[in-house]
Amino acid sequence: MSLTSAQKFLWVLAGAAALAFVWLLLWSDYRADRARTDTDPAFLAAFELTDHQGMVRTEEDFSGRWMLVFFGFSNCPDVCPSTLSEVAAVMDGLGDNAVRVQPIFITIDPERDTSMALAEFVPLFDANIIGLTGTPEQIAATSETFPIFFERIEEATAPDGYTMGHTSHLFLFDPEAGFADSLPHCTSAEEILGDPEDMVWPT
Repeated sequence: MSLTSAQKFLWVLAGAAALAFVWLLLWSDYRADRARTDTDPAFLAAFELTDHQGMVRTEEDFSGRWMLVFFGFSNCPDVCPSTLSEVAAVMDGLGDNAVRVQPIFITIDPERDTSMALAEFVPLFDANIIGLTGTPEQIAATSETFPIFFERIEEATAPDGYTMGHTSHLFLFDPEAGFADSLPHCTSAEEILGDPEDMVWPT
């Protein structure tokens, strides 16, 4: 059966939307990579969100510690669990120096990722990870201070009928909350830790 003009038009629109989404993800990953070598002054981590224990947190709460920051969501099927598993391995690999690093998971799905939901999710990987959530407006404002992108995607087979597309980089900030590095997805804990003799974090 041949497609009508309207059906063909809808298929073209769907294809264009899919291409646009992929382009935005690639662009956000490019921006995250550019942050590693950009000659502009390094950006600072800035947020005011609620942690998985119900406490309001800002970057100032972690002054003097390195921060490993990742944006994701608890219903993520693969990228988020694998990244948080590597973060947990990094914390183990740091040994006594782990007290000088604060791993942070910031949700991009505040509708489902309440403090209670994050309290069940983040400890599955490492007890030291702090999960942060907030209103959709707070999450949007926080995301604008980082070179990231995220978007809700309607998907009938996903929990609650939708999933989230998002930048998959892990961000490292120094003890003054200044950007130090951007690590793409699939960077192993060994690569993040680097050669112990050359390690510049934490000092």
